[in-house]
Amino acid sequence: MMRNRGYGLRGAWQALLLASCLVAAPGRAANQLTYPLTSDGIDSRYDYDWAVLRTALEKTTPQYGVFEQHQSTVAMSPPRVVQEMSSPSGRINIFVRATTPELERQFLPVRLPVDRGLLGYRLLLIRGADQQRFARIKNVADLRHLRAGLGQGWADIPIFQRAGVPVVEGSSYDGLFAMLEAERFDFYSRSADEAMREFQERHDAHPQMAVEQTLLLHYPLPRYFFVRRDAEGKLLAKRIETGMEMMIKDGSLNTLFQRYKGDLIKNTAMHKRRVINLANPKLTPQTPLARGELWFNPLTGK
Repeated sequence: MMRNRGYGLRGAWQALLLASCLVAAPGRAANQLTYPLTSDGIDSRYDYDWAVLRTALEKTTPQYGVFEQHQSTVAMSPPRVVQEMSSPSGRINIFVRATTPELERQFLPVRLPVDRGLLGYRLLLIRGADQQRFARIKNVADLRHLRAGLGQGWADIPIFQRAGVPVVEGSSYDGLFAMLEAERFDFYSRSADEAMREFQERHDAHPQMAVEQTLLLHYPLPRYFFVRRDAEGKLLAKRIETGMEMMIKDGSLNTLFQRYKGDLIKNTAMHKRRVINLANPKLTPQTPLARGELWFNPLTGK
């Protein structure tokens, strides 16, 4: 009886050890993802991105295990996001942003454009009284007589600078709307979906603001998920990449894209606008420009 009892104890310990090894096995442990809170006020810019992230994680649960996805409780400016991500004990471990070579060196990018490249199609928020002034803009040379408003450190600053368009930088996202109204600059360059949503959300607070009616600026500006360059980050990046590739293949990425952005895109009538193309001097060679299925085409709506 004692021998059998000892065998039973050894068997129980072996089973417990095996279970603990399975739980701790790479790729099977619970993934804890915390992304930044970007503003204390009105800010719906990132709702779609976190829906994409959640869907990618859900699709990879059978392979990688359960996950938890949370938003930071502390509002963070873009520099604060980088600061928190740079520390292993930072409050966040993932963010989404228009890519730059500096970001790709510092952090680990998932090189699949989260918004299908929509960020690179730009409408202009202007003062309503200036509509006729902008209707006369035909090319980049005409655009150089106007001042662009952008946030400090934004990835499209070198794009406008290379094109010879003067840039006025604002220290906060919210403050840029007031700077436009105060004539600190002439236009606030926004992605096609951002411009329409922000106009709807903020017109009451800024009644002079309007969406410019004739122009569409375009430059390649992919937005990626970024994680830390450590063991956890590499696992997260691989999981997110796997999930997003599944979404691209089964059409669920486009379904989310249309759900969150379809109506706003239709309201812009991008295919009827006069396109001014600008070069992006900061794209890295790894940018997947050759994969046509990753990028939104406003001429076809797909």
